[in-house]
Amino acid sequence: QVQLVESGGGLVQAGGSLRLSCVASGSISRVNVMGWYRQAPGKQRELVANITPGGSTNYADSVKGRFTISADNAKNTVYLQMNSLKPEDTAVYYCNLRRGPAFYLPGYWGQGTQVTVSS
Repeated sequence: QVQLVESGGGLVQAGGSLRLSCVASGSISRVNVMGWYRQAPGKQRELVANITPGGSTNYADSVKGRFTISADNAKNTVYLQMNSLKPEDTAVYYCNLRRGPAFYLPGYWGQGTQVTVSS
């Protein structure tokens, strides 16, 4: 009942920028926590950033100062602006949505979009 569609991934040189988008549709709450996670081969999926309906944000230490998460609540869309990309940012990036008020539930995932940063 919930669909998350990601876009914006691709191949970029180190130091470049990408902007990821995630559009949510279906049986979603008007109150959601949305975020971006990433998973590199052989590594555990990790939080990159998330954002609450009120606009509070949280970032992994590794991306602070380089990445910015934002949301357009009217469009049910969350963005991840990625600047100063590094090869270690290479991963599959996944959009996640947790419906309010049951934020303790695992939530829903997008299909993932590949980000590859060349040196």
